[in-house]
Amino acid sequence: MSTSKPGHSIEFLILDARLNAWGLPAYQSPMAAAVDLLACIDATLSIAPGTPAVLIPAGFAMHIADSSIAAVIAPRSGLGHKRGLVLGNSLGIIDADYTGPVMVSAWNRNPPGTEPIRIEPGERIAQMMFVPILRPRFEVVTEFAQASVRGAGGFGSTG
Repeated sequence: MSTSKPGHSIEFLILDARLNAWGLPAYQSPMAAAVDLLACIDATLSIAPGTPAVLIPAGFAMHIADSSIAAVIAPRSGLGHKRGLVLGNSLGIIDADYTGPVMVSAWNRNPPGTEPIRIEPGERIAQMMFVPILRPRFEVVTEFAQASVRGAGGFGSTG
């Protein structure tokens, strides 16, 4: 069974030749939702707690070229839970028309005074998944055509 739908191919441009040896971003299990991204850095990177997020190159660029698809960069759950490495922007969105280098914004969320997080060249640091995009038209109205049970109830209004 194919893991991608026919017609959904993405142009992939290798920017860091080490990916040829380390491996391209890949699904780590037959039902994985995302591919792992590798740190294409030249030496160990040390990220101290409480310092600004750093951009780590993933070693490639891509062109999705389909407005019904976007890529989302998310943290690897193990790194966030065990080591405190999270994304500097929570989630990264890669639009279908972006063709620049893919970068991972990484941040050490651990408290001040704890050890820095060390990232090694070629280490799996984040994951990227492809998601469908809906682009609805906005229709300006003076009132909504249909009432909802919830209405304008916001934060905490449902319990």
